[in-house]
Amino acid sequence: MSAEIPASREVPKKENRFKIWRQTRPFWAGLFTMIGGVPIAYLPYGDLRLGNITMAMQTTAGSAALIIGVLLITLGLTMWFQPIVRVFAGVATIVLALVSIPVSNFGGLVVGFLFALIGGALSAAWAPAPPVEETEDAQHDGRPEASHEAGAEPETEVVPAAAVPEQREAEHQVTETTIDANGGRNSAG
Repeated sequence: MSAEIPASREVPKKENRFKIWRQTRPFWAGLFTMIGGVPIAYLPYGDLRLGNITMAMQTTAGSAALIIGVLLITLGLTMWFQPIVRVFAGVATIVLALVSIPVSNFGGLVVGFLFALIGGALSAAWAPAPPVEETEDAQHDGRPEASHEAGAEPETEVVPAAAVPEQREAEHQVTETTIDANGGRNSAG
């Protein structure tokens, strides 16, 4: 490459697809949720071996912990592949993470609980980016444009205020069931 040809800073299209896919959905929320589901589902069934000593961390609610862990992994995949239900998936993840505290060894020894809680919060808070409209005519660097006259102020755009609907006079229809009290109108049927 010679010094006259600048290096391209663009990533080729084929390598850019994962980045675009990741940015159009709550990727990190789904990843944290799935990572949180693994210790919640595994620890009630797993054994810890230290030399000749085997510590079993089984609980009486092992099947409930397995169900919670599998649901968290499913919710993480749902966040990835169905981002339209991200708020529901986030709230459900937070609820399952809280339920895992008493059911699954303090939520997978607190590690699974924290990962699932963060993943649910990220999912509930995530919003898609607004679409970017790029035109060739609108090349603007964010600074106000200078006018040709020396000392002239930059042009300002007038933004109209939101229209406020006018209040209408109260239509006062007197019937047998109308009672006026303290300037208000109460109707009984």
